Amino acid sequence: MAAAETPFSTVADLAAKLQATTKRLEKRRLIAECLRSLRPDEVAPAVLILTSRIFPESEQKALNVGWATMGKALDRGRQATLVARPLTILEVQRTFEAIAATTGKDSVVRKRRLLESLFGRASDSEREWLLRSMFVDMRIGASEGVMLEAIADAASTDVEVVRFANMLAGDLGRTAAVAVREGETGLRGLGFRLFTPVKPMMAEMAGDLQEVLDEHGGATALEFKFDGARIQVHRRGDEVRVFSRRLTDVTGSVPEVLEIARNLPAREFLVEGEVVALDERGRPRPFQDLMRRFRRVHDIDVLRREIPLRLFLFDILDRDGEVLVGKPYGERWDLLASLVPSDLLAERTIARSVPEVEAFLRRALDAGHEGLMAKALDSDYTPGKRGKRWFKIKPVETLDCAIVAAEWGHGRRTGTLSNVHLAVRGGPTGDWAMIGKTFKGLTDAERLEMTRRLQELKVSEDRWTVYVRPEIVVEVGYNEVQRSPHYPSGFALRFARITRVRDDKGPAEADTYERLKELYERQFERKGAAVQGP
Repeated sequence: MAAAETPFSTVADLAAKLQATTKRLEKRRLIAECLRSLRPDEVAPAVLILTSRIFPESEQKALNVGWATMGKALDRGRQATLVARPLTILEVQRTFEAIAATTGKDSVVRKRRLLESLFGRASDSEREWLLRSMFVDMRIGASEGVMLEAIADAASTDVEVVRFANMLAGDLGRTAAVAVREGETGLRGLGFRLFTPVKPMMAEMAGDLQEVLDEHGGATALEFKFDGARIQVHRRGDEVRVFSRRLTDVTGSVPEVLEIARNLPAREFLVEGEVVALDERGRPRPFQDLMRRFRRVHDIDVLRREIPLRLFLFDILDRDGEVLVGKPYGERWDLLASLVPSDLLAERTIARSVPEVEAFLRRALDAGHEGLMAKALDSDYTPGKRGKRWFKIKPVETLDCAIVAAEWGHGRRTGTLSNVHLAVRGGPTGDWAMIGKTFKGLTDAERLEMTRRLQELKVSEDRWTVYVRPEIVVEVGYNEVQRSPHYPSGFALRFARITRVRDDKGPAEADTYERLKELYERQFERKGAAVQGP
């Protein structure tokens, strides 16, 4: 006989306990104890709710519920509250699934009714944690790192085994469920599944060219860093699917990529690269033009002639069923080069001195590209992980920030949300840390579009400012990182300016508070020390 479903109050009570402690070990203990107490089919939804994800990143699902709809449902749900059987974890999951699947005519009304039913069954405490999870605002310190450690504790296995399995699976909930149910044996059986997108490996920003060479043992592989959209291409037989770096299925938007993939000699593979929009001279177009093409799902043939795409490949993760992530970069490159024509490969060289790096950087910039990627020849591929095995080399320092609020504009910007509030992840409180405001960088048309998008993400508002869910990421150029008493983060960006909207990145890929502090300290390698305040 199957065990009874676990009340959702178990998750709500755990969230409250996690919020009440700052001790990492205590958080691990509490989460592990809870995971061990759940039914096997409850582990994944519990983990996703606690980490404000609701659905796995690889699934193309979203609640798409606005604050107005949520507010109405919440009010009616409170009125309908009855003391009945308790709300369960699986009932919450099933309701979320139903909301995400609700589309078309009258979908807003039908979603509101589902929410009313959910809130009508929930206690005050349960409602609070449901809302926080739905609006990515848990603030309980259950980061992915803490969760991976807790999963390892619950499964009595090594955290590195859990971390590597999660890198391959790309689904924290699935990783947790397998770990608790099957232990290390099950985790070691996790791997890539073609047509399930993989989190991309990420790179550190290079502060010094000599540092790159030193970190990579005196020689580094340099590739052009394109001002494009990063993609991964999956093929098995005649089926080909393409995913963005945010794990979104963009197959219908890139017919050029499908044609190329179907003509390659392997029957099964997973390759990674970038698509770049080209002008009539074959030079890269602005990133906004690429995004216009990249998001399009209708009239592709017309837009294809207007904004043709060029594919550049730079890595291979699977070929004919062999997972290649553990092989060194140099070997993966050779395997990729044996599969695809040379004109599909990113331009590349091996550099052993700073002048060689500088010369290749000039070539990339002269060709209209963003800069360089520097990759250690012996580096394996670690999905979803950032590190010094790969570096980004760019002539201008930038930060990827999330917009957390925006102020109504004045003068020619009246009627639009103009002065946006910028934040990085993981501030002193473990939440988003505001580091400045800017109204610079967007065109009038872009500002109008940003106003529309921000209003859809609104969670609250006062006379001057609209506060939003931190879902839009923007790349911000700046002159200097300064100490500042005006923000709880303690830092501010001088002369901040939006250089582009990073629709290809989600909030989990925004830069961190730790990186901000590193950039601040690094400034003093070429400047005098900062004057310390009293």
